[in-house]
This record gives sequence, C-alpha cells and structure tokens, in this order.
Amino acid sequence: MRNTAARLPSLLALRAFEATSRWMSIKNAAAELNVTPAAVSQQIKLLEQDLGAALFRRLNRSLELTDVGQRLADDVQVGFTRLRSGVDKLRKAERLGELTVSAAPSLAAKWLVPRIERFNERHPDIQVRLIATGKPADFDTDGVDLALRFGPGGNSGCDNDLLFAADVFPVCSPVLVKRQPPLRDPSDLRDHMLLHDANSEVVPGLPDWRSWLLAAGVERVDTARGPRFNNTHLVLDAAIAGTGVALAVEAFAAADLAAGRLVRPFDLSLRAPLAYWIVAPATSRNCPKVQAFRRWLLEEAGQGPTSK
Repeated sequence: MRNTAARLPSLLALRAFEATSRWMSIKNAAAELNVTPAAVSQQIKLLEQDLGAALFRRLNRSLELTDVGQRLADDVQVGFTRLRSGVDKLRKAERLGELTVSAAPSLAAKWLVPRIERFNERHPDIQVRLIATGKPADFDTDGVDLALRFGPGGNSGCDNDLLFAADVFPVCSPVLVKRQPPLRDPSDLRDHMLLHDANSEVVPGLPDWRSWLLAAGVERVDTARGPRFNNTHLVLDAAIAGTGVALAVEAFAAADLAAGRLVRPFDLSLRAPLAYWIVAPATSRNCPKVQAFRRWLLEEAGQGPTSK
C-alpha cells in the first residue's frame, strides 16, 4: 500500500514557493531561480493543487501569504536554509579542506616531505594527508585525491602530468672520496662497497648497478656484494654515513647533494625508461584543492633542490 503520509510535493514546486515567500514577488523569485515568472506561477499552482490549499492571496500589484502559506513558508524556509548550508559546507570541503595524497615511501621522505611546508604556507586552508605506500592508489575506494607514481604514465581515466624523469647516478659521502682506495674512475668501484636499493630489483625500468656499470664500460665488478635496503632513503642515509657508494635518483639526492652531504664521484647518469608522474582522476579537474596541489608540485619539480 502506498504511504501517502510520507510523500513530499515536488521539490521544484517547494523551491519556487520558498523563493516567492521570501521575496513576496514572483518576478524576483524567477530571477533568483533563473526561470520565467510563468514557470514559478505554474509550480506554485501545482503545489496548491497538491496540498489542497491556497498559499497566496493574489492582489493587484502584490502577493500576500494565507495563514496556511505562512505556516508552510516558515518551515520550508528553514528547511531550504539548512539544505543550502549543507551544500555550501560540502562545496567548501571539496574546494578546501583535507587533501589525501598517496606516494611511494622514498619519494615522500626524500622529495615531498622536505618541501611540504612551502605548500602549507601558501595554502593554509588545505590540510594535506600523506599516505606513504608502494601500493598504487585506488581512487574509487581509498579516498585518495592525488597520487605520485613511478611508471609509464597514461593511467586510464586520469590526468597524468610528468613530475620528473628518473636520472640515476652514483653518490657517496665526500669523506669517502678522500679516503683510500681512490674513487676517481668507475673502475675504482671494484674496491668499494656497493649499496643496493632493493626497489631496482622489483621495479621494472629502474637502473641498478649492473646496468650502470655496463653503461660505464666497467667489467669484473661483483654487483652481488654489498648490503641491500628496501627503501631508497635508507640507501642514501647509508651513503651519507660513508658506508659505501649508492645509486640514486637525482631528485631524491638533490637536497643532500646541495647541502654537501653527498657528492657525485662520476658524471655518467642513466635515464630510466619510466618516470615519476602526478596522477589524479579526470573527475577532479575542477576541484580547486587538487589543482592547487598539482600546480605546486609542478612548480617544485622545476625549482631544483629544496633549500630546507
């Protein structure tokens, strides 16, 4: 059986009535709703028919609410005010509010986190929530607004912006360069500890020691020796400590190189066939907080190493 007690009149009709009861003018209500006065009049007529009661007295040059109309106006205006407030809050949360960003742990630790204060200073109304994970974000289920990914780009259904290429080269502590044995030529790596980033073993397209030494024309180096680390920032920390020589992505080592904590003993670098990308759902193209963070990322990527 149909529950007629719970049935609401047309929301279009209620909206027309609410606007008219505030303005006490069909013409002004029509202008607010961006429709014709005739359309507003028709909606009010339909509402009166639905409720079985007159809501306005039509005078020569004005309108007057009936007693029934006044009671309804009081409630409907409160209801629409709350609806507008709720929608405004939602739009503000989408426009500002919290921004959830997903990034690989090493990218987060060595590149993003040292810079994030600059974004906070520029956009204090946007709270960044950073998820450091090697798992690709699922924009439909994880609540992630934007992700930084290493790969070929071209993620389906998303906007993909190149953040930076993955240029890889050896780095070490400046103290290590001054020690014996010497470290003047790539062949000198035979006598030094090699530090390994385990990511290069599982991430396709990320150069490892074998591929770099091959490009350098160096043979008879045991690329199996040396400690392995499951995070890039741990490899760089070990290199800074003087433990050995590491292969580093330029963007990750830039701050340490600029500060003198690391040096490049050799000029040769390899560019990975994959790169780091900013990935966001195409549906967020008009989301101000996502676009603000995207623009800031691209600006940071073009600035070079952070000064912090």
